[in-house]
Parts: sequence; structure tokens; C-alpha cells
Amino acid sequence: MAPHVRPENVLKRAEELLAVEQSADALNLLHEIITSKRTRNTPITSLEPIMLRFVELCVQLRKGKLAKEGLYTYKNVAQNTSVGSIEVVLKKFIDLAKDKVTEAQAQADRITLDSIDDLEASETPESIMLSTVSTEQSKDRTDRAVVTPWLKFLWEAYRTVLEILRNNARLEIMYQGIAIQAFQFCLKYSRKTEFRRLCELLRNHLQSASKNTSQVHAINLNDPDTLQRHLDTRFAQLNAADELDLWQEAFRSVEDIHTLLTISKRPPKPAMMATYYEKLTKIFLVSDNYLFHAAAANRYYSLRLQAKNIGAAEATKSASIVLLSALAIPVINTSRFRSVIDVDESKHKNVRLSGLLGLSKAPTRSSLLQEALAKGILSRVSPEIRDLYTILEVDFHPLSICGKISPIMSEIFKDDGLKRYIEPLHQVILTRLFQQLSQVYDAVKLDFVIKLVTFPAPFEVSPTTIEKFIMNGCKKGDLAIRVDHAANSVTFESDVYATAKGATEGVVQLQPTPTEIVRTELSRLGKALFTTLNLVDDEYISSRAATKDVAIKRAIVGVEEEHKAALLRKNIIEDRAKEAETILQKREEDESKKRALRQQQEQLAEQKRLAEEMRKRELDRIKREQEAIQEQEKRKLADEIMSTGIKLDLDAIESMDTHKLREVQIEQTEKKNKDMSERLRVTAKRIDHLERAFRKVEIPLLEQDYEKQKETDRLLHTERRKAQLEASKAQFEERVLLKKRLSRMVTDYEEFKEQLLRQ
Repeated sequence: MAPHVRPENVLKRAEELLAVEQSADALNLLHEIITSKRTRNTPITSLEPIMLRFVELCVQLRKGKLAKEGLYTYKNVAQNTSVGSIEVVLKKFIDLAKDKVTEAQAQADRITLDSIDDLEASETPESIMLSTVSTEQSKDRTDRAVVTPWLKFLWEAYRTVLEILRNNARLEIMYQGIAIQAFQFCLKYSRKTEFRRLCELLRNHLQSASKNTSQVHAINLNDPDTLQRHLDTRFAQLNAADELDLWQEAFRSVEDIHTLLTISKRPPKPAMMATYYEKLTKIFLVSDNYLFHAAAANRYYSLRLQAKNIGAAEATKSASIVLLSALAIPVINTSRFRSVIDVDESKHKNVRLSGLLGLSKAPTRSSLLQEALAKGILSRVSPEIRDLYTILEVDFHPLSICGKISPIMSEIFKDDGLKRYIEPLHQVILTRLFQQLSQVYDAVKLDFVIKLVTFPAPFEVSPTTIEKFIMNGCKKGDLAIRVDHAANSVTFESDVYATAKGATEGVVQLQPTPTEIVRTELSRLGKALFTTLNLVDDEYISSRAATKDVAIKRAIVGVEEEHKAALLRKNIIEDRAKEAETILQKREEDESKKRALRQQQEQLAEQKRLAEEMRKRELDRIKREQEAIQEQEKRKLADEIMSTGIKLDLDAIESMDTHKLREVQIEQTEKKNKDMSERLRVTAKRIDHLERAFRKVEIPLLEQDYEKQKETDRLLHTERRKAQLEASKAQFEERVLLKKRLSRMVTDYEEFKEQLLRQ
């Protein structure tokens, strides 16, 4: 494109190129005018149609890089004057890319159907040969060839638009909308890799926004509305990660949400927090972190109780999940149950997970059970879960624990929401079994233990699993059991100096173990000596009574002083509270005044900006009208010039104004008049010479003609005179004859006349 061509004429030129099927040239033409520095001063109303046509060609030709450059340039030009125009162009870009993906899918379906010649033939020779070297079906190959390029282009379009809209307060609403559309794209087409990249991209944008707060139009995370929009987007991201089963991304999304919640000054909505804890329960369950899964379920249940529309059946199910998840927490820590996040590896991770749940310290199995009981969950859970709690946490029955739990397992297995806890419950049941057996037996047969751990299908526990559980518990130091394969026995350690870290936690004890007897011997001796001293030593008893009396007197004396001091402290506290309330009220009034002043300033600034934009739009409109009138006059003048026969170059007309055209018209007219004058002079001279030659030859001929004319005139005169005389004579004779005829009537006339006169 020539540098002097105006943007208003580029669109027409591009349409002409498209009419002759030169799409690439048309795209390059539009790209040059958009990225040109002279375009910065072009009105947005003139540039927007060019941008719309530009993105159409970019999508049509799959030129993502050119589209990105053009859209970046357009954003820089229009973000200060017309944000709505940017949104229109970007929305058009995304919509066109979506339409292309839909068309590609329809085309792939048509290709697949057209390739099937015989509907009754399940396999063709070609498909059989391809199946020997590849596991892909025909439709997979067609989709890869037809649909995948457009899917890739749509994904790049989403990334481009998000990069353009990031960290801009004026474009923030559209940014959140495009992010949600990108999540829907990943869900619709199951794009897990792209979803991970999208989450990382949004995370980087948020970090950049928190760092670059001093930029023009930067977003303010302290604004409640802005923060709420970011939270809504992160919850949509969390839901998408849940549906795609990307639990690591879901956990990172939860961390992002927790970070935003800590920044937020506005309390979060209960429904939003319920969703937050619900997703956390799923994440911890998938990662086999049953401790924090139970804690999250507990928090989720507390929020659900606040809802007024919860039904009785739903409340029972939620309470059953809370109690069952707490019961399923392993009593001891074994490596058989692997977890993604091992809370025992690092205290930092423990604190981190507790922070996500809003807990001041890490939860424990016993604290969760106590909290659940304090909420009265036992009265709300289903009967089988209540019985399970009683068997595991209250009753002592080592020989029948598995037999009593087997029917409960069958009932739990029927519920899809509860059967996921069966596997961790096996570990808890085994732990309770060995804890209770160790209080009754020193050693038992291995076959006896295997017989006790008998569950109906499909809940069987193999002997290998039991032995592995024992070995892992001993390795961690939570169990003190020895397996003797030679004697086929299981021996419970009775070393009085050995300790088992989790051997007696939360289990009903029939009698103290030797280890506990040795460990508490000194404390029991001290208690006995103290009791004996209080009963036998009179001096000690009297001194203690005297000390008690002195203390009572001192207390009586100090009661009044303490009462006065308490009243004084109460008054001081009330005064300080009133003062603090006054200060707080004054601060709130100052903040409200500042807020009102700031809002007023913002309104004034907004009104000023709107007035400035209106003035600029009016100036642009006047300028466009003037240019349109000048263009119309130029076209009219050019048509007039060409109608007179003067030829003009069409490309040159675009660069001319009316003054230039008038100069060309005057110049061409003067040139034409000069040529005409020269031709007239030559023609007049030629005619003069010709006339003079005619006259020179004509003179003798005129004299001869004159003589001939005189002779001819004389003969003509004679003939005419003779004819005249003959006519006159004939007329005279005719009149004489008439007189004679009338004279005979004169006598009769006179008589008739006299008669009339007499009458």
C-alpha cells in the first residue's frame, strides 16, 4: 500500500482484492494500515470496520500471529477513547473462530459418512489393513486432519485475547468472560493440557496485576467488585478442574481462591464457601488424605446446616458422610495407604492445609470426632453409621468386631456416596482389632487372627494384606507385634520399657498394660505419699489450716479492693470503649466523606472524560462530514472533468483534493483552448487563401455572367410586357361587354328606385 493512501479507502481496495480472490494480499494491505503509525490519529469509527474485516480474514486464513499483532495495536489505539469498540472486535474474533470449529466438525462428520459405502459392512479391507498398523479409527484420523487445526487456532485465539485484556480495569469484565469461555472450551473438547496452561496463564496474570499496580488502567484488587469477579472466575476454574479430574490443578485453584479470600475485605457468600469446601473434600479424598478430607467435610456440613432449604434426607446423608469420613481416618500411619500430600512429612504442609480450611492448628482424628459429636451428628446420621461408630469407638469386642461390621459394610456399599470409605475403614478395623487383642492376649495363632478378619465379598482382606499391615505398623513404631511363621503365631510385645505411639489412642481399655504400669509408677507413688501426708502429719495439717485461714482473711480484705478496682477498671473500659467507638465513628465518617469526595471526583472526572469523548466524537463527525463532502465534491468534479473528455488517472484521483482537481481542470481547459485557437487560426488562414483564389478566378466569369444576365433579363422583360398588354386588352374588352349588358337595365333601375323612394 502506498504511504499516502487514507484508511477510509483501504477497505474498498481490500474488497476489490477479495473480489479477484487475492485474500492474502487483502490481509497484508489491512495489516499494514493497522500497524502503521499514521493510524493512531485515525478516528475509531473509521478504523473499526477495517479491524472487523481484518479479523475475518485472519480467521479465514488461520493467521493467528498477524491477528495478535493487529489486535495489540488496535487495543493501544482505542483503549483510551473507545473500550466498547475493542470488545466488539475481540468478540467478533472469538465468535468467528468458534464458528470455524463447528464447521470443521460438521465437515469431518460428512467426510466420515461419505467414506462409508456399505452401511451393512462393519469392516472394509482398507480399515482392516489400517487396524494392523494403527489403533486409530477413521474418524480419529479425519478429526486430526480437519478439526484439530481449527481447535488449535481457537485455543490460540483465547490465549491472545486474554493476553490483550489482562491487567486492564476497563476491559476486566470481558477478561473474566473470555476466561470462563476458555474453561468451557476445555470442558467441551476435554483439553486437559490446555486447561493446565490456561490456569497457569491466569495465575501469572494475577501475579502481574498485584505487582504492577502503578500502571495506567491497572486493576485494583482492593476493590470488592473486582475481587468478587476474580473469585467467580476461580470458582469456575475449580469446577472445570473437578469435571476434568485434574486434581492438582483443582488444589492450586483452591490455593488461589484462599489467597483472594484473605485479600478480600468483604465476607464471602455462604454458597460460595460451601462450593469451596465441597471441592476440597473431593480433592483430599482423591489424594487419600482422609484427615483433611474429614475436616473439609465437617466445614462443608456446618455451612449446609445454615441453609434453610436443606431436606431431612439430605441432612442425614451429609451427617453420615461427616461421621463416616472421620471414622475412616487411619488411626496409625502406614505406607500402604499412599497420599499425594503427606501431612507427616512437613510441618509447613500441615499448616498450609490447615490454613486452606481456616483452622488455627492441624486437626486430629479425635478432635474431629469430638467436634462432630458436639454438633449432635449422632442423632442425624443413618442407623448403620451410628452402629459403626459405636463398634469402633465405644464397645470392646475383639472377637466379634469384624462380624458385627460386615452387614454394615454391605449397607454402606449400596450407597454410591459412602462406598468410597470402605477401603480406609479396613485399616481402622484392623487397627482396632489388634489394639483390643493386645489387651486380652499375649500371643494368638495367625490363623485365628485371619479367621477374625473375615469379611464377605467383595470386602475380603487377604492374609498377605494383614501381614503387610502389621509390618508397616511396626516399622513406623505404631504397633508392637511380632509374627512368628515357624510357630504360626502373632505375639504382642510386653516389654515394659517399650512404647507404642498409637497403640491405645481412642480405644476402650480393659486394663492397663505393663508398659503403662511402669510409666505411671512414680506418679502413682507421689499421689499416694501426698495423700498419706495429708492424713498422718498433724503439724503439716495445722500449718496448712493456718495458711488457709490467712489466705481467707487476705481474700476478705482484698475483695473490696478488688471490687473497687474492678469497678474502676469497668469504668475505664467503658470510657475507652466509648472513646474507641467515637474514634471509630469519626473514622467511618471521615472515610465516608473521603469516599463520597472520591466518588464525586471520579464522577466529575468521568463526566469530563465523557464530555471530552463527546467533543472528540463531534469533531470526528464534523471532520468525517467535511471529508465526505470534499470527497463527494471531488468525485463530482472529477466526473465533470472526465465528461468533458479530459482523461484522469483513477489512482491519482485518490491523492488529489478539489483544489488540485480544479487546477488540473483549468490547466487542461487552457491547453484545450490553446489548441482550439491554433486550429482556428490555421483554418481561417486556409479559408482566406481559398476565398481569394475563388474570387481571382471568379472576376472574368462574373462579367460574362453579367452580359448573359442582361440579355436574359431583356428577353424576359419583352415577353412579360407583351403578355401584360394582351391581358390588359382582354380585360378591357371584357369590361366593355359588361357595360353594354348592364346599360339595358338602367331604365328599370331608375323606375324601381323612384318607386322605393315614394314608398
